[in-house]
Amino acid sequence: MRFSSCLNCNTLPHAKFIKELEKNFIPHSAFQKTLLGVGSAIVALFDPYRADMISCMGEVTGGNALNYMRQKMLETNEGAEILSDMPRINSQTVCFKTLSQMPRNTLGRVYADFMVENKITADSRLPVHFIDDPDMAYVIQRYREVHDLVHATLFMKTNMLGEVTIKWIEGIQTKLPMCIGGGIWGAARLKPKHRQLYLKLYLPWAIKTGNDAKFMQGIYFEKRWNQDISDFHREMNITRLTGA
Repeated sequence: MRFSSCLNCNTLPHAKFIKELEKNFIPHSAFQKTLLGVGSAIVALFDPYRADMISCMGEVTGGNALNYMRQKMLETNEGAEILSDMPRINSQTVCFKTLSQMPRNTLGRVYADFMVENKITADSRLPVHFIDDPDMAYVIQRYREVHDLVHATLFMKTNMLGEVTIKWIEGIQTKLPMCIGGGIWGAARLKPKHRQLYLKLYLPWAIKTGNDAKFMQGIYFEKRWNQDISDFHREMNITRLTGA
C-alpha cells in the first residue's frame, strides 16, 4: 500500500487525508478489483441512483483518468493550489447558513440554494475505499465533492435529464469511464419527452460546454463564493443553456 507516497504528506491537510484514507481503505486483489468493476457497472446500469456502486466503479476503473485529471489540475495555479491545500467540502468546512445569506447572484448563494431546493447534504459523498495512492484518492474525492457545485453553477437539475447532461460534461473533461458510461446508458433511460429535449438541446450544449469550459475540477470554488455567477461563467467560458 502507498499511503505515505502523497506529496507534502507531512503537512496537516495531507496527513489528515492519509489518516482518513487508511481508515476507509478496503484491501483487495487484482482479481477482486476486476470483479468489483464489472459488478458495480452492472448494478449501476440498472439502478443509476446507487451511489455506492457508482463510487466503486469510479475508483476501480478510473486509474488513467485520475492521472489525467491530476495533470490537468497541475497545469494551473488554482488547480495546483487545490492539490496542495486538499480542501474538503462538507458541513464542517462550508458554512451553508452564511452562503444562504449572500446576494442571490453570487456563486455561494447559487450553491446554497441548489442544495436546499434539491434536499442535498454536502455530507452525502462517500469516502474513498479502493485507492491506496493518496494523490489519486484525493482527486476522485474532490471530484465527488464538487459534483453538486458543477450542477449548481450550470443550473442543471438533479433529475435523470440533468444527471445525464452533467455526466457528459464530466466525461468529456475528466475521461472517467463511469461518467462516459453514465452519459451513454443514462440517456437510454430517459422518457420520450426528455429524450427529445436531450437530443435537441441538452446533449449539444453538454458537448460544447465540456469541450469549451475551463477544467471544472481545477476550480477552487471555496475561494469564489463572492464571485458574481455571470462573471464566473464568462471567466470559465460557460454559456448557460437556454430554450429548455
